[in-house]
Amino acid sequence: MVLVKSFKVAGGPQEENGYTTSKYNYETTSVEVNGDSAVVNTGVQELEFRMKQHVPKTGLMLVGLGGSNGTTLSAGLLANQQGIEWERTDGTCRPNFFGSVTQATTVRLGTNPEGEDIYAPFSALVPLVRPEDKSNFVIGGWDINKDNMADAMKKAGVIDVTLQQQLREQMSKVTPLPSPFDIEFVAENQKDRADNVITKEYAKEILGQDFSDFSGRRWYVEVIKKQIEQYKAANECEQIVVLWTANTECFAPILDGVNTTEAELLSSLCDDEKCKYIAPSSLFAIAAIELNVPFVNGSPQNTLVPGLIEYAVNKGAMIGGDDFKSGQTKMKSVLTDFLVSAGIKPTCIASYNHLGNNDGLNLSSPAQFRSKEITKANVVDDIVASNDILYKREGEPEKPDHCIVIKYLKYVGDSKRAMDEYTSEIFLRGKNTIVLHNTCEDSLLAAPIIMDLGILAEMLTRLEVRTPNGEWENFHPVMNTLSYLCKAPRVPDHTPIINALPAQRACLENILRCVAGLPCETNMRLENRVMGMMREKGTLPK
Repeated sequence: MVLVKSFKVAGGPQEENGYTTSKYNYETTSVEVNGDSAVVNTGVQELEFRMKQHVPKTGLMLVGLGGSNGTTLSAGLLANQQGIEWERTDGTCRPNFFGSVTQATTVRLGTNPEGEDIYAPFSALVPLVRPEDKSNFVIGGWDINKDNMADAMKKAGVIDVTLQQQLREQMSKVTPLPSPFDIEFVAENQKDRADNVITKEYAKEILGQDFSDFSGRRWYVEVIKKQIEQYKAANECEQIVVLWTANTECFAPILDGVNTTEAELLSSLCDDEKCKYIAPSSLFAIAAIELNVPFVNGSPQNTLVPGLIEYAVNKGAMIGGDDFKSGQTKMKSVLTDFLVSAGIKPTCIASYNHLGNNDGLNLSSPAQFRSKEITKANVVDDIVASNDILYKREGEPEKPDHCIVIKYLKYVGDSKRAMDEYTSEIFLRGKNTIVLHNTCEDSLLAAPIIMDLGILAEMLTRLEVRTPNGEWENFHPVMNTLSYLCKAPRVPDHTPIINALPAQRACLENILRCVAGLPCETNMRLENRVMGMMREKGTLPK
């Protein structure tokens, strides 16, 4: 294997007026089903992709900046941007971006004349934000707790102490912005942390002393918008991405007249009673939509209620989520896909985990746990539904027994323990059981995913597509291209949800390969299997 740092496709994308443009023939199939048989019609859709080459200085604004995820990512960015090394009992540590698909993975370009595979960094496919460059990528945001970032980092207990000591002076100068807070949406045990919330006095300071309309929750949205605009100007950013990594909220009820349509949602914002059903996370999403900056929900609750999705689509503002896919669920989406693809039938999946950080404390409340349980449980649904040979469909569709348990144990802190048991039926009704145990620093897995979501969301604002002679337009505002990074991927209405991790990864890579002018990676490798092609290539004697 050979790794190159960059590449150019001969006769590939054309560069003009700050864009690169490439053409791609997308092969399609449509299927007509009649009883137990089907007719498959194949077709080809000509497409053109173009991407703006200028990568704007981007500010990633996190809701929950002072939590374990926010402090871990902030510390990691500083260490990488400044090349800070630190000592541990097992030796000298150097910063890296391991765990990031954009910064720490590669893509196959093809083979050289000697038959060796040639790879390039994923980040070489298209121009992306450079997280190692503080002139191109900065981080800020909100938290309901007023601790400065150094104190918050110490409380989180994730970062090695010797690295904390080197970062303390810089991080102590950063304090999160005040945030909306509603105890009805989070666990009661979070109330004592909430000493940095948006008040009417703060609203007057930021919106002007003449501001007086405090009906409903519209005023919170106006404050958030002003905070974003001020952060963008102060840090000389060209683009902002807002991402929720704060506490898991309970599910908001979907109510006629409140949030099922755009008109209902915007009306409810100004209504003193109906606004109580609008979660703080949705307030951030609405603010982002109105400023036309991408919003990503990294927690499991239903932030993106129907009316909010309609609002985003009508505005052409990008939204995505839900819930970071970092550990246990990522493994589940791989292993279940492997088993079903191998013709093995998972019949019982039991998942248990415990952790002791603030996320675990909040999830100890039943309403908040239910939000998490839903996103974790649904990850196998589409994989199971893909195989009617293993799972019968008559009557009530057959599914594996599936249970998720999360417990709070303070002592283990951010060092999350996950235990899974997969029981499956095999040949002649035999049984097969796989047991997994995973221990990790939860936030060290989540932080690179948060960074990737920010980088890829920004990239999607610069990517456009059209049919021949059609109008250039972005991908659909519901960013299902980010599914690889999310437990419960949000997709446009009337489109399928794909949870299998290999399929999600292939989708993301192949879209960017098309933009770069490369063929999609099919893994057929016919040049190593078809003898005529092998002779032509010189790997088989003529």
